[in-house]
Amino acid sequence: MELKTVKIEKPEAINFILGQTHFIKSVEDIHEALVNTVPGIKFGLAFCEASGKCLVRHSGTDLEMINLAQKNALALAAGHSFIVFLGEGYYPINVLNAVKVVPEVCRIFCATANPTEVIVAETDQGRAILGVVDGFSPQGLEGEEDIAWRKGFLRQIGYKL
Repeated sequence: MELKTVKIEKPEAINFILGQTHFIKSVEDIHEALVNTVPGIKFGLAFCEASGKCLVRHSGTDLEMINLAQKNALALAAGHSFIVFLGEGYYPINVLNAVKVVPEVCRIFCATANPTEVIVAETDQGRAILGVVDGFSPQGLEGEEDIAWRKGFLRQIGYKL
């Protein structure tokens, strides 16, 4: 077995969801969950099929996001993994629960816009995602000024009243 890291390639402002699922039906079900939760959402989805033809299956509503999902899924090449890239202005917080309740979805590794590295194990049989490095390590504890900034920011972007 060999351990590798795969860097997720994406524009800085773009959010994505990385997870594991277990059935080819996931492509259509995750697509439906996204469009039913946020009408008009722009996204691209790719799924690494783990049996049969072992293709990267894909769907979405935005060609740029679909291409990004395909490129990253091919780089990951981990069976039954899926990745969803959300168009600029769309966020995981608005769709994550809908994705998590899709019956085929087994787990979510991350939902982020941060720079991300995926830790992958490779065997003679194939690849598996072991975990992710999401962003950077903390540099200390927040102080009163940082708390005030956090609270103000959440209210400024409309997530708190």
